[in-house]
Amino acid sequence: MDKAYLALGIFLLAYVLFVCFSTRRSWIAVLGSVAVLLTGVLHPFEAFRAINWNVMGIFVGTLVVADLFMESRVPAYIAEILVDRSRNTAWAILAICGLTSFISAFVENVATVLIVAPIALEVSRKLKISPVGMMIALAISSNLQGTATLIGDPPSMLLAGFAKMNFGDFFFYQGRPSIFFAVQAGAVLAFTVLYFVFRRETAKVPVVAVEKVRSWVPTGMLVSLIVLLALSSFLDTGFSYMAGILCMVYALIGLLWDLLANRSDVVKRVRGLDWDTTLFLVGIFVLVGSLTITGWVDRTALFLSSMVGTNVFAGYSVLVLLAVLLSAFIDNVPFLAAMLPVAISMADKLGVAPQLFLFGLLIGASLGGNITPIGASANIVACGLLKKEGYPVGFREFGRIGIPFTIAAVFAAYLFVWFVWGR
Repeated sequence: MDKAYLALGIFLLAYVLFVCFSTRRSWIAVLGSVAVLLTGVLHPFEAFRAINWNVMGIFVGTLVVADLFMESRVPAYIAEILVDRSRNTAWAILAICGLTSFISAFVENVATVLIVAPIALEVSRKLKISPVGMMIALAISSNLQGTATLIGDPPSMLLAGFAKMNFGDFFFYQGRPSIFFAVQAGAVLAFTVLYFVFRRETAKVPVVAVEKVRSWVPTGMLVSLIVLLALSSFLDTGFSYMAGILCMVYALIGLLWDLLANRSDVVKRVRGLDWDTTLFLVGIFVLVGSLTITGWVDRTALFLSSMVGTNVFAGYSVLVLLAVLLSAFIDNVPFLAAMLPVAISMADKLGVAPQLFLFGLLIGASLGGNITPIGASANIVACGLLKKEGYPVGFREFGRIGIPFTIAAVFAAYLFVWFVWGR
């Protein structure tokens, strides 16, 4: 059988099994990757290259720092402040999402979720509610605002490199409002949706006792890591290695500090990390890489180009819609990389500014991942943390929040880009 169809068959089977057996998804992803190798779809070196080791470094490294941050009791302290100052549970959840959004504009989404998740979990414990809804809202808020700036998420960096855009261009480009403001338009509508999702959480927020912070060292590490991650985006514009190395270095420093200051069992701490989600991420990268290498992403791009015709609005709408639907199931980085040249060719053919299609493509590809628990790395991580806490999350439960949030955010941003750049 042709390697391309083998890759597609394995990919589709794996995703069906993800839906049916969500609690075994890491094993399914690993077995799917093994199948890709055994059938010869990918050579071992190709599979190795398909894994985004930078993201893996961010994930594992930040897991360690976030774990130390959690044990320092600083998240519990922050949670108390948020809880005490919120009118009710719904506003406490929105406060967490607002904090996530701010950090995500400057730090990669996976790192953002790992940084804020301990705070969200502490809030849920203090309010004695399930953390599922809050963690889902946290992840999708991260994915939304990560699109707003050049350094917020890899797709934004990819677009900036392709279109030669600098940091300021994400705010104003050629004298017009740019991506940042399109995302904020989406955020206003999306956060309104979140309020309606959680509006029934009307319980008064109880006054909680003041937590005693054990150490501010992990907090200092975390803040300095955030600053360095933001600065690294200017140096490593291709998002290829620096962020992952920084997180791993900080993880080693954190483990050393924990050993010397607290006499902790480092081996036990490392074994307690979320290796289940780590394996799942590796498997997903290999499965998506098999589609990219066998040409399915390119074929999708060519098919989309043939659908454009001569109608600018129709072409723009189809591009955004398909970007949303496809990125709900495949990694947005290879998809965006394949589609950027297509967006340029669409603009040239129709005689419009390329920013219309480029910005629309970025919004659709970046936000479409919020539809499913496997559509974005941040979602996978959030669901992995929930599973570790004893709350497995399925497609239906995630979609209850993710789908209306995505529709609202994409619709507002889509209209903003059209009215600013479509004329």
